[in-house]
Amino acid sequence: MVKKTPNPIDVHVGNRVRMRRMLVGMSQEKLGQKLGLTFQQIQKYEKGANRISASRLFQMSQILGVPVQFFFEDLPQQKNDDTPDGMGEARDQGSIMDFLGSSEGLQLNRQFARIENPAVRRSIIELVRSLANQE
Repeated sequence: MVKKTPNPIDVHVGNRVRMRRMLVGMSQEKLGQKLGLTFQQIQKYEKGANRISASRLFQMSQILGVPVQFFFEDLPQQKNDDTPDGMGEARDQGSIMDFLGSSEGLQLNRQFARIENPAVRRSIIELVRSLANQE
């Protein structure tokens, strides 16, 4: 049996569902209950393995408190012959979105946003930049 590769748009939408669900502190089980689904189905949606219907996406937007278009924001542009070079997504943009949607990325962003002093925030950015350049 050949394993089917998920559509990149379904994966992106699923990542956005996961990111928003985690930002509001909701478990897969709780979201599933609100939608009348199992947490396993939510897992499949979040991985892009199962496509989310328009009506289900609308329900999710209501539950998670975002407009439907939120799930499509930052969608990588599909390269075609009509697209000029340099207009596509940055090479590492996908990995950045993956990190931001991860548990560590969300925790880091939540805590960073709580730092009120702009000078401290800039210092942290410089520290991280210097650590990243050491590798």
